[in-house]
Amino acid sequence: MHASLEPMRRAFLEVLLRLALDPQRMLAAGLDLWGRSLRGGAPPEPAPPAPDRRFRDPAWREQPLFDGLRRAYLTSAGWLEDLVAQAPDVDRHTAHQARFYARQLTDALSPSNFPALNPEVLRAARESHGLSLLKGLQALCEDLARGQGQLATRMTDRRTFRLGETLATTPGDVVHEERLFQLIQYRPTTPTVHRQPLLLVPPWINKFYILDLRPENSFVRWAVERGYTVFLISWVNPDETHAEVDWEDYLVHGLIAALEAVCRVTGEERVSTLGYCIGGTLLASGLAWLAARDDALIASATLLTTQVDFSEPGDLGAFIDAPQLERLEAHMRGRGYLDGLEMMTTFNLLRAKDLVWPFVVNNYLLGREPAPSDFLAWSTDPTRMPARAHATYLRELYLHNRLVQPGALSLAGIPLDLGRVKTPLYVQACREDHIAPFRSVYRGARHFRGPVRFVLAGSGHVAGVINPPSANRYRHWVPKPRPDALSGNAAASIQNADGIDSYANGIASHANADAWLQDAVEHPGSWWTDWDAWQSERSGGRVPARVPGQGGARIIEAAPGRYVRSRLLPE
Repeated sequence: MHASLEPMRRAFLEVLLRLALDPQRMLAAGLDLWGRSLRGGAPPEPAPPAPDRRFRDPAWREQPLFDGLRRAYLTSAGWLEDLVAQAPDVDRHTAHQARFYARQLTDALSPSNFPALNPEVLRAARESHGLSLLKGLQALCEDLARGQGQLATRMTDRRTFRLGETLATTPGDVVHEERLFQLIQYRPTTPTVHRQPLLLVPPWINKFYILDLRPENSFVRWAVERGYTVFLISWVNPDETHAEVDWEDYLVHGLIAALEAVCRVTGEERVSTLGYCIGGTLLASGLAWLAARDDALIASATLLTTQVDFSEPGDLGAFIDAPQLERLEAHMRGRGYLDGLEMMTTFNLLRAKDLVWPFVVNNYLLGREPAPSDFLAWSTDPTRMPARAHATYLRELYLHNRLVQPGALSLAGIPLDLGRVKTPLYVQACREDHIAPFRSVYRGARHFRGPVRFVLAGSGHVAGVINPPSANRYRHWVPKPRPDALSGNAAASIQNADGIDSYANGIASHANADAWLQDAVEHPGSWWTDWDAWQSERSGGRVPARVPGQGGARIIEAAPGRYVRSRLLPE
């Protein structure tokens, strides 16, 4: 993905043309804005009122000038977004783009982003005799230098978080290495473990240690403590030498190679798997690829915030159409990859109000250091995307949605059909996910024909996944137990996994995610414990704990390994 002003210009022109052809609608919109502004003698609060961190300083409400600015902005921003959303006779994709860019525009024009209109910035400048603005200018220059001309805003103090010291500290060893990945085996902390090893397949759009942040919120460490023999793929950070690496290379020379290595190391014939985001999409492709070969290498699969049906891809869809992909592919061909900073910028734009403008205000207008955050330390450690693989992913999956069309997509000469997959699946989505919307994740889960347990978590694409039980945050929704199945036990569903009626806990009986949610059971806290109950039933009996290097297996280096340490941006 690569940001361009042309799609925004084209979308706005189309909306403006449609509105201009409907003068009655424009007259009504003008009267609506006038009414919103004058109702009650003053610009009204938006309804219902919601906390807005941009205006948390008391002066935004206590001082009439700033209160008026705030109210006028919220009123006009809401009006503009509504007007764009109501434009008649605009095709679906253009309407989506127009709404997305209207939100980008209104977020950018917030008075909080302008030093002369932000009372907190004015106060800081006055109290520091202008030093805060000078520090902000210095930070801006440093970030431009870090990005070599692109703005690489510091979102956290990375000195607090260092790989192998405060992040990615779960003890383990690299036990296998190929051009595309290193395979890490984590050291056990229990005397016995589940027989079935567990392979984690993280996204290569970001680095693997989102699953192994600090010890207190590391999914890897928690899974090891629960008695799983955990293996993890650490993807290489590609450069120009990987330009021709394609999606099928990530499958055959990545996922399948890693599965075979796990079997060699453990002596087992089948592996449990867990894929996150695009890692889950790759895992779903692998399930269909193995099913076409009647290969039962994967015993069970967990898909976290994973899209396989891209018919409604969320806000990322604003960047994906034929003209934009042609420009992007030409851009990537020039150097063989998509730069990680460009990818990071695109993802930040999806939530600009939270991930762009607060840091502009804090770093450049207030002259302050960003607060420490392990999530942001990870998200600002970007990776490159190989040109060919990224083009295939966007064109074949996002644009043409071929993964859910039986036989439409072939990898290594084998046509894929998700309908042939009978492997037990645990599909997790996040209710506020802006990257993999939960309704899209649910729709994708219905393409599989094995037993599926769908679980919905609170929060978004990252915080909703990395939510340890000890934090006691958010909530999650699980299927209501069917009266003809044992609660919490899907064994009956597995034994009868040869038709749509065998779906565990009724995913087939709900036409869409909203119908599923109406019938779901809400629980406080993390979904991790629900997953553990599901996964432990599919992981075999207990065997003595497996130690990396056991039986003469080769240890290459200690975790987290070399591949993950390749950084694109200086500290």
